Amino acid sequence: MNILEIKGLCKNYNSFCLSNVSFSVPKGEITGFIGRNGAGKTTTLKAILGVIHNDGGTVLFNGADTKECETEFKENIGVVLGGIDFYRKKKLKTVAKVTSKFYSSWDNGKYKYYLDFFGLDENKRVDELSAGMRVKFMIALALSHNAKLLILDEPTSGLDPVSRDELTELFSAIVKDKERSILFSTHITSDLEKCARNIVFIKDGKILFDGTKEDFMNDFKDKGETLENIIVAVERRKIDESAII
Repeated sequence: MNILEIKGLCKNYNSFCLSNVSFSVPKGEITGFIGRNGAGKTTTLKAILGVIHNDGGTVLFNGADTKECETEFKENIGVVLGGIDFYRKKKLKTVAKVTSKFYSSWDNGKYKYYLDFFGLDENKRVDELSAGMRVKFMIALALSHNAKLLILDEPTSGLDPVSRDELTELFSAIVKDKERSILFSTHITSDLEKCARNIVFIKDGKILFDGTKEDFMNDFKDKGETLENIIVAVERRKIDESAII
C-alpha cells in the first residue's frame, strides 16, 4: 500500500520544468529521492506540498486527492525544508507552542518525550542549536502531532559524518513499527545505502527510476557498482539511461 502517490506532476518555468513526474511512497518505509542539485527534487517536494502552483498532475494521500483532503493531509505530514529559518531568536518552547496551535492531534506528552529522546533543551534559542539538532527538533515537532509521513529536503546536508549516521539510524527507528513513512531528498547517496528501501531518481525534471534499492542495484551488480557510482555514471551519461527506467 502506498501512503503517497504522485501522478503526472508538471511545473513549467522559463529555464526548467518538471515533466510528467510520477512515483509512489510505500507505507511504513523509507524512500530516498535522489538527483544532482538542480534536478528538480525541491521543486517536486514543494509541488507535492502545494507551496507552488502545479501546472498539471495529481497528488494522492492514502488514495485520496490532496485537494479534496487538504486538512487531513496537512494534519498527517511533517515537513523539513532546510533548516529553521524563522523564529531564530525564539526559544524552542515558544516555537513548539506556536506549532501546536495548528494541529488538533498535538500531544504535549510526546513532545516532552522527544525533547528528552533527542537531548533538546526547550529553553535554548533556535540559533543556539547545531544544524543536526535543528533537524532533530523539526522531527520532534512532526512526531509530536503524530505525523504519518515525514517529507524531508536534504536533512543530512552539511552535517558531519557522525551526525548523519545518527539521523539515518533515527529514520530507521521511526519507520520500524510500519506506521510511519519517510520521503527524503538527498544528494548524499551513502546515507540512502544505510537506511532507504526505495529509490526515486530524478534528472532534469524527469523520473528515471522508481522502485526498490535492491532492484536498482541488481541491474548493475555485475559491474560491482555502488549506489553512488551508478548515480555518477548516469549523471555523466556513461551508461544508457533507458537501462534504469
